[in-house]
Amino acid sequence: MSDQHQQHGATSFETLAIHAGQEADAATGAVVPPIYQVSTYKQDGVGGLRGGYEYSRSANPTRTALEENLAALEGGRRGLAFASGLAAEDCLLRTVLSPGDHVVIPNDAYGGTFRLFAKVAERWGVTWSVADSADPAAVRAALTPRTKLVWVETPSNPLLGITDIEAVAGVAHAAGARLLVDNTFASPYLQQPLALGADVVVHSTTKYMGGHSDVVGGALVVNDDTLGEELAFHQNAMGAIAGPFDAWLVLRGIKTLAVRMDRHSANAERVAQMLSAHPKVTSVLYPGLPEHPGHETAAKQMRGFGGMVSFRVAGGEQAAVDVCDRARLFTLGESLGGVESLIEHPGRMTHASAAGSALEVPSDLVRLSVGIEAADDLLADLTQALG
Repeated sequence: MSDQHQQHGATSFETLAIHAGQEADAATGAVVPPIYQVSTYKQDGVGGLRGGYEYSRSANPTRTALEENLAALEGGRRGLAFASGLAAEDCLLRTVLSPGDHVVIPNDAYGGTFRLFAKVAERWGVTWSVADSADPAAVRAALTPRTKLVWVETPSNPLLGITDIEAVAGVAHAAGARLLVDNTFASPYLQQPLALGADVVVHSTTKYMGGHSDVVGGALVVNDDTLGEELAFHQNAMGAIAGPFDAWLVLRGIKTLAVRMDRHSANAERVAQMLSAHPKVTSVLYPGLPEHPGHETAAKQMRGFGGMVSFRVAGGEQAAVDVCDRARLFTLGESLGGVESLIEHPGRMTHASAAGSALEVPSDLVRLSVGIEAADDLLADLTQALG
């Protein structure tokens, strides 16, 4: 959090979302950080940098504003903004791991994360194994003497599994490993993993942070200054940074994050309740439902249950695909977290890369990103799509 905001006494999430890292422009008084669409900066004599800016891969004022904002929202000391969520993940892996190191990944992870380990990191000598992160004992059993990182998504993608962050942090730290939490589904408004013991938080800022399906980006937030410096070195050395316009779009989205998440959560709860009562739905995966196995943990560590709902359809894979095809208001598409509602078939779309692996998802699964439209309209569309 910047010194200015500590002086202002602004500590509430909603206020930080709008103000952290975003002082009025000193030159013009502009209340929104300008888009510094610039590659290089005039130096006042050799090495005489204004504000530390020399080249926009290393730092850019628009990106700095976003990175300070991200750190404040997650309660961290250092935020870093990247070209995508996977760029952020790649930077983290290459910063904290060496050939021969081992990672525990969840049995329910984003397909792109799985692909990064299985098809990229593995070629460079990083080994990995899969555990049910909802079970701290299973995570402990998967640890090896070379485990340097435990990877968690909570809620997870696409099965909406819940991990007790505090418990798994204890398991990881006892083994000398770091805990990373992918907080994309929850957003920092609903959950702050660093306060629960995580060492690193990763986001696809494409999703709820941007919130309007118009930008691709990623972020890392950490509490440790030394790790923050190491990540910043690799961010610059590897170069997959967020461009200034993308950083500006994410900042713009974050200003309304709190009110959007409230609406996403309220709409998703109604959708989950309706699906639970539908004869053609065999199960609903939503942590807000009391029967969800992670409900109590989610209620303990989250402010709300989010806008993602998955469900399984009676009749198998083709029936699930048919529901996706018949939806009208729910747009058939990948990604999530935008103001508009999306529907997809994970087995054939977002998680196709995990087919045949321990992370393969059920073929009768449908995943919803519940938007902020009128709930009654969303319920009507799902009802007709289910037939």
